[in-house]
Amino acid sequence: MRRESLTRERSGGKARHTALHLPHDVDRAGVETMALNGRILIVEDDAHVREMLAEYLRTHGYEVAQADHGIAMREAVEKTLPDVVLLDVNLPGEDGFTLARFLRERYDVGIIMVTAATEVADRVAGLEVGADDYVAKPFDLRELRARVKSVIRRMQARPQTAPAAQVPGAAAPSLRVRVGACALDLASHQLFASDGNELPLTGMEFDLLKIFLERPNQVLNRDQLLTLTRNREWEPFDRSIDIRIARVRRKIEHDPEHPQAIRTVRGAGYMFVPRTDAS
Repeated sequence: MRRESLTRERSGGKARHTALHLPHDVDRAGVETMALNGRILIVEDDAHVREMLAEYLRTHGYEVAQADHGIAMREAVEKTLPDVVLLDVNLPGEDGFTLARFLRERYDVGIIMVTAATEVADRVAGLEVGADDYVAKPFDLRELRARVKSVIRRMQARPQTAPAAQVPGAAAPSLRVRVGACALDLASHQLFASDGNELPLTGMEFDLLKIFLERPNQVLNRDQLLTLTRNREWEPFDRSIDIRIARVRRKIEHDPEHPQAIRTVRGAGYMFVPRTDAS
């Protein structure tokens, strides 16, 4: 069976492409008639890779925009907000980590880091700045599409708040619950500090907090958390949940080094402990 894959190899400091092809079952003639599955922005400085990915995703029903550097990415996002940004790490000028941080602080979009690096530190760095997922080159195109679908599914699964236009000046519905030192609005998926300022929150972080709120004082292991958040299947030594919980703790805990809301149960997992009026 012919494998759908993307490979980039470095030789003498320059990129060399191997095994770059679209699968046999792609119906290029039917691209325009397929239903829109989501909007994707590809941020990749290699034009050959960028065009190949764009064509592949379009054949599977996605609307695709492209950018080759940070300035172009900003212009594309301002023009049309995508559902998911496929963000290459090694870009001229601002790197992918810087751009991921920029996106996470300003937009509610899914971010998948695309990197040639296999170092765990690079993957951790991507998750730390707010990426929802990552994929390392060389990767299977079907795997990439599955990750895109997973992130979009999480984004679209969020409940939409009812518009307040029916009553001029009315505020949007709100359902805020206490989580650590903050308040989580379950309707708008926003996190607010004790002073009322909004804190940036990724879709995965919201899913984690919601799961903990629904299961107070219950120990949840990594496998359960990955399954409940509809993240990719658990893999041995997968630490992505640990990274995200550490990031959430920095937002909701008075002292992240000594967490009281999301506690570590040694050898078992994590447990959310609601605050009492006296705490």
